[in-house]
Amino acid sequence: MLYHLLYPLYVKFSLFNVFRYITFRTVLAILTALIISFILTPYIIKKFHEWKIKSDKREDVPERHTMKQGTPTMGGFVILVATIIPTFLWSDLRNNYIWIVIFGLLSFGAIGFADDIKKLSSKNGKGITGKTKMTFQMIFASIISVLIYLNPGFITQLTVPFFKNIAPDLGIFYIILAVFIIVGTSNAVNLTDGLDGLAIGPVITVCATFMLFSYLVGNIKFAQYLQIFYVKGAGELTILCGAMLGAGIGFLWYNAHPAELFMGDTGSLSLGATLATIAVIIKQEILLVIVGGIFVLETISVIIQVLSFKWRGKRVFKMAPIHHHYELKGWNEEKIVVRFWIVSIILALLALSTLKLR
Repeated sequence: MLYHLLYPLYVKFSLFNVFRYITFRTVLAILTALIISFILTPYIIKKFHEWKIKSDKREDVPERHTMKQGTPTMGGFVILVATIIPTFLWSDLRNNYIWIVIFGLLSFGAIGFADDIKKLSSKNGKGITGKTKMTFQMIFASIISVLIYLNPGFITQLTVPFFKNIAPDLGIFYIILAVFIIVGTSNAVNLTDGLDGLAIGPVITVCATFMLFSYLVGNIKFAQYLQIFYVKGAGELTILCGAMLGAGIGFLWYNAHPAELFMGDTGSLSLGATLATIAVIIKQEILLVIVGGIFVLETISVIIQVLSFKWRGKRVFKMAPIHHHYELKGWNEEKIVVRFWIVSIILALLALSTLKLR
């Protein structure tokens, strides 16, 4: 909104011409998100304590998590607000991709919100059923995928990292792939959200990586030089990624161990879906598997655990997802989280290397 108000003033005052630059507006989005987070989060924590919006003991986590009972949850609400407001302020709202991603953020946030509310109100602490959650995820992911597919000029070819000459065109079947990516990533981030700061760290890393990729694929000169797909209009997603990056850092300030606020499904489901939607738009679908490798690892550990117990009657890990396995092995929480962050940064660097290794 401020972009639309301020940029036209460059006709009379050349200083306002700076608002035409995506990089400048991205910096403003990051700073705005940080300010909103630092102002809003303490208030939300206080109110959530008063309203008794807090986590209860879960049976699917190690016993040491008992000490976390009573910590306010649904902190994803702050992340959503701190992402959406800066995006509205500093991005070009005539851009279709901005609205598609915002829809993904809000729709999956609504699913997470419903799940969190159900957990708080039910006696057994369980949320909405897995079938119900998956049904709505599939519906919203399908809407998002169709909107992306119908956007004028959208490319249905699949980018294969490290190989510039391999780009299969999926045509209308691209919609099915996009649905799978969005739903899968949403649930993967949800599985990762089990320790203080564990999920938001890799989310920040992926945001930073996609912030760069969004800028590059949205600039025809950079795209041609790096031999990556040029996606007209994708550059504006740099600002949204920046806002989500700032919101994530602001949330981490209060979510670092010992956490004062949990993101809940409101945050994890929406963040995962948003990152996946951006990956699809900027044609980095497979790259998401690399840069979001921590989420993939957590998901695979659950799949292996379930299949092993079903087929062999034995567990591979002491507990799944895998971060709980390391907890039960005696690693302290901070060590697990920081080491997973380090791995996430390494994977981000590997993802960046694909820009030249092609």
